[in-house]
Amino acid sequence: MSGDGEPQGDPNLGFIEGLMTTRSIRRYTDEPVTDEQLAMVMHLASRAPSGSNRQPFRFVVLRNGERATAVRSLLAEGAAEVWEAKRAKGEFPDAAPGSATAKMMAAMDHYVATFAQAPVVVLPCMVRYRPATPTEGASVYPAVQNLLLGARAVGLGGALTMFHQTRRDEIRALLQIPDAAFIAATITIGVPAGSHGPVRRKPLASLVFEDRWDLPADWAVDPEGTRFTGGPRT
Repeated sequence: MSGDGEPQGDPNLGFIEGLMTTRSIRRYTDEPVTDEQLAMVMHLASRAPSGSNRQPFRFVVLRNGERATAVRSLLAEGAAEVWEAKRAKGEFPDAAPGSATAKMMAAMDHYVATFAQAPVVVLPCMVRYRPATPTEGASVYPAVQNLLLGARAVGLGGALTMFHQTRRDEIRALLQIPDAAFIAATITIGVPAGSHGPVRRKPLASLVFEDRWDLPADWAVDPEGTRFTGGPRT
């Protein structure tokens, strides 16, 4: 935090650079997240668009309270269960020693093992104002992305998970979440034990089509020097 109480981030971080370098951060230092940082992150999350500008999103922040501690334990159980199931199904056959996949798995092992100790956990929720529809996430997930970008802007990092799903009923009961609301995600936030950096994704040529499906757009060219993910491109 700066001397005048403002949340501290990178004053030279541009908008485009922020978009290109906000990666999932799963390792955190012991440095606390300040109230000022958290308030700014929540403010930026609340600026997101939503259907008819209803702002049906809500955020349950879990820090050190009695309920927070209990919910953190449930989330940690869910995280371990989900991650172990993924490992058991053999979803990562290319995890050769030293590979990007092996590094990701090591990071996830640490993340799951320390999930209950994350500095801050946020549960973005949405209050339904009509029966559930396949498109209702459009009124909550833009706020989730704003939250992650906001964390990056004030010197924090975050990771988006769905680890609440296997303990959803217990969590809803502990936090007294009303029937009309659903939990849209589980996000951890903290001071990165490491750094952000350029993310690797599939090339535009495999993602952007023009006129019809699977017809590449000649103009959809990644900036020079872009590095791509080593995963499948189909």
